[in-house]
Amino acid sequence: MTAGDPLARFRAAAERRAQAGVRRRLRPRGPDHDGLVDLASNDYLGLARDPRLAAGAIAAAREWGTGSAGSRLVCGTTRLHAELDRRLADLTGSAAGLVFSSGFLANLGAVAGLAGPADLVVSDQVNHASIVDACRLSRSRVAIVAHRDVAAVERVLAERDEEHAVVVTDAVFSVDGDLAPLAELHRAVRAHGALLVVDEAHALGVVGDGGRGAAYAAGLAGEPDVVLTLTLSKSLGAQGGAVLGAPEIIDTLVDTGRSFIFDTGLNPPAVGAALAALDVLAAEPDLPVRARDRARRMAALAAELGLETTAAPAAAVVPVVLGEPEAAVRAAEICARHGVRVGCFRPPSVPKGRACLRLTARASVDEADLTTLREALEAVAASTGRSLHT
Repeated sequence: MTAGDPLARFRAAAERRAQAGVRRRLRPRGPDHDGLVDLASNDYLGLARDPRLAAGAIAAAREWGTGSAGSRLVCGTTRLHAELDRRLADLTGSAAGLVFSSGFLANLGAVAGLAGPADLVVSDQVNHASIVDACRLSRSRVAIVAHRDVAAVERVLAERDEEHAVVVTDAVFSVDGDLAPLAELHRAVRAHGALLVVDEAHALGVVGDGGRGAAYAAGLAGEPDVVLTLTLSKSLGAQGGAVLGAPEIIDTLVDTGRSFIFDTGLNPPAVGAALAALDVLAAEPDLPVRARDRARRMAALAAELGLETTAAPAAAVVPVVLGEPEAAVRAAEICARHGVRVGCFRPPSVPKGRACLRLTARASVDEADLTTLREALEAVAASTGRSLHT
């Protein structure tokens, strides 16, 4: 074997991605989203720049410092962390909680910590990448089932040889924004002696009474065979993640969850901001209702213009399907020129032929923002030849 350029293969791969229209680039923005209406972020309740959250972060930094100074098992668990563990559990109706330093790590900890080589994990085919990676790290046998297919889940559970099984699903799926059939999944799980892990990342703060999440709305709060994961970086406008469930679940993750044990604890300012967000959510229970209302109005705008979208958003995510990657990129650029920042999702984040814009609603979206969005989507529809008004 002769020595060569060790970076040549990476350049070649980047060129192939560019030709396929799936090259990704970082685009630093200003604090005001460069003057654009923000319909791309996951700040569903509009709290990420709320001064009350900033005050909570500042107070925590002044008392506890800017870093947690160690893993949570060594010295990284402050009284603030313990309070956040408890309050997240209380909000969702869970028995206990455990805060991680990100939602991604919470999923890794929950799935890989609760399933192992002798077990079965059943995963929806469009689950988030963090769940996909968690399934791989668990070293379990993994069965991928069709999207929202409860019958397929039941069949896999019934036919398994493994004694123990875990079914894992997003509550609200991150691109299409549809809701998992949680009540039906729970019945299947209970009938076959399995666990149900539900990622509430896109549901917490938006779905259910008071934003308590999709599992709560489905009547599953506090069920011993239901485990919740979530992030603090979306509706709660902070950073971090958590796993919520029965005390036995939390104790197991403290003992064996590698993404918890070997990671530095969440920094105190993020904990302080998340606690402040919970205060705001409790004081303003209409925030989730407003976020859902804005999502429905955004979807209605897209549908009126002949664009492919969802008829009834379950939460705050509204997809606009364009098809090929180049069409989605062009549509995102058109939106930016008309004053709106939107997400642009291409393979492998979505299936081939399903490249799309992802619009994300915020409770703070106002009438002027919706007018700007209409103008942007009119231009997108005209560019695709799908406009109903040309």
